[in-house]
Order: sequence, then C-alpha cells, then structure tokens
Amino acid sequence: MNDSPLLNPSDDTPASSGQNGGHASPWIHETTAESFEQDVMVRSQQAPVVVDFWAPWCDPCRQLAPLLEKLVTEASGRWHLVKVNIEDCQDLAQAFQVESIPLLVSFLGGQPVDSVPGVPTEEQLREWLSRFVPSEVSVLMADGEKLESEDPAAAAAKYREALVLEPDNAALKIHLARAAITLGDNAGAASLIADLEQRGFLEPDAQSLKDQLDITASASESGGVSQVREACEESPDDLELQLKLAEALAAEREFEEAFAICLDIVARDRDGVGQRARDALVVCFGMPTANPELVSQARRKLATLLY
Repeated sequence: MNDSPLLNPSDDTPASSGQNGGHASPWIHETTAESFEQDVMVRSQQAPVVVDFWAPWCDPCRQLAPLLEKLVTEASGRWHLVKVNIEDCQDLAQAFQVESIPLLVSFLGGQPVDSVPGVPTEEQLREWLSRFVPSEVSVLMADGEKLESEDPAAAAAKYREALVLEPDNAALKIHLARAAITLGDNAGAASLIADLEQRGFLEPDAQSLKDQLDITASASESGGVSQVREACEESPDDLELQLKLAEALAAEREFEEAFAICLDIVARDRDGVGQRARDALVVCFGMPTANPELVSQARRKLATLLY
C-alpha cells in the first residue's frame, strides 16, 4: 500500500480542488474537532462510520477518495464516511496517532474498532468493510423482522427483495414462508418449504411451519369447522373428532377454543389421542397468527397437566 508522510509535505504539491468540498451524498460528511463527537461518536451508535484522515497535498488521498465515495454511495446508508482534513484538525490527527495518510479508521458504538493505512484495492477495501458493515441482505431481513408482526405484507416485500440478492438464503425463505402464512397465502408458504425440503432436511423453524401447513391442510380435508362440529355433536366422546375440530379451529385462527379442546383431550387421554393433541398444541403455539397471551396461558395449563 502506498502511504504518504503526515509531516513536511512538498511545497509544490497543489491542493485538491474538490477533496474537501461539499458532498451531495447524505452519507459523506466533513468534520472538525468541534463536531467530531457528533459526526463520529454519536453517528456510529446508529451505523458504522469510517473516518478518512487526509490532506489536500496528499496524492494517495486523492486516489482513494473516489473509491470511498463509490462504496459509501453504493451502500445507501449502511455506513457513513466522515472526512478529517489533518491540515485543519491537527489535534484530531495527534489524538488518533496518525503518522501517515491516508488512514481509515472504523467506528462502531462510539468506539474505534479497526483501521487500514494507505490505499487498499477495491477488493481489499470491500473485504475490510464487510467486517463491520451489515450486508444489504441482513439489513432487509432485519427490517422485515421489525415489520412482521404489524405489517406482514411489508415484511414479505422486504424478504422478497432480499431473496433477489440471495436466492438460496434458507433463512429468508423461512421468514417469507412465515409471513405468507400470516397473510393467508398457504400455497406460497408450502412452495417455499417444499423448495427447502429438496436439500434433504429442514431447519426446526421450517419444520414447524410445515407442521402448521399440514394441520391447515388436514382441517380443509375434514370439511371445515362447521362440518366437524356437527360430527362432534353427534359423537361427543369421540376424541379423534375433537382433535379434528381443534385443528379446524386453529386453521381458522380460532385459537382460544382450539387450545381448550386440545387441553381437554390431554386431560382425558394423556397417552392416547392426548399425545397427538399435545403435539398439535405445540405446533399451534408456533403459528405466527396465534395470540402470544393465549399461547402463554395454554403452555402453563399444558405444563400443569403433564407435570
């Protein structure tokens, strides 16, 4: 890497006309000793910050600047670039023991975490940034997770956008399948799970979603809530029918009654149909549309029955 001495620059080196000028990008900032804490320490609490120590007389700095600007613009806010002109900020240069420039220092959570001197290649710089800058896919996934409970359609859109970037990402497919179930798109969810199954295995979360889809499919085959309820009324002691009714209710998101029926079956026949009712409860507990408070109550009641 090509370093430039911090002190005693050549007198005949012209200053860069644009290096320290204003930047149109919202992710590139000039800083001073007075604004450094806000620009770097505070900002790095929200997103990674790379501080670029440079000077107008530094040819390698001018060589590095376009690459930095390209990558920070490409990242669209996943990290910020803060430029420190050591000619104007000698106290900052001394505080960070800058001996040669250009020097890049990364900050996370208000603390410096890594540095790279000189002029790295684009490949080297991308690799360095990947150590602390979240990928676009991980940001989209995190955004989707935040949206999933309140706006599953928006969450699904985030997951689909991420899958365009990483089509084989299993975690994304699981997230999207769960959102699809919430939205009532069981066929779409089943397609995603089937795609994952082609690998010869399923992650526990994917298996849970498959079990939920199986319950919904079984409920559909039984004719739905009204038809199974009529059969139960004719044979009130038939626990198999009671379990089918619970599954049909769960498929219709009538979880309170579904849980109550399954718990009653467990209480009446712990080792027979009750075992399957217990398994159905566990599957229903994981359904994204199940009310967390109802799930918590049913879990406690199941634990009391079993232990």
